[in-house]
Amino acid sequence: MIETGWNVVAADGSKVGEVDEVAGDSSVDIFDGLAIATSAFGKPRYVPSEQVAEITEGTVQLALTREQVEQLGEYREPATSAEIEPDSKGGIGESLGADARELEGKALAPTQRREHSMNVWRRIAFFFRRLFG
Repeated sequence: MIETGWNVVAADGSKVGEVDEVAGDSSVDIFDGLAIATSAFGKPRYVPSEQVAEITEGTVQLALTREQVEQLGEYREPATSAEIEPDSKGGIGESLGADARELEGKALAPTQRREHSMNVWRRIAFFFRRLFG
């Protein structure tokens, strides 16, 4: 299983970025592709799964050259289809926790009706997750 922060290398072995996010559904073992960060706060690029040549612990090797990676399109987050309603049965502590999670969700990953670019707050959060994750 690929993890955030792993190195991403081109076909020649040169580093082209780091894994920002894995696209797919791990609960049913579906791997669609990767969002890779080619710079600290730059927009992530999308690598389709068929362009992943090899996966080893800590490294994902692509079947693409460095130039081809530079031409990849921006990773677009999928639309979200549901909002999670906080459960009010847990008392004041649970209610405050739910409110905090709701605010965090609105700032970092707001509900979207269609595919969209990753917002700046999500990019910053992913940067720190790669750095300290």
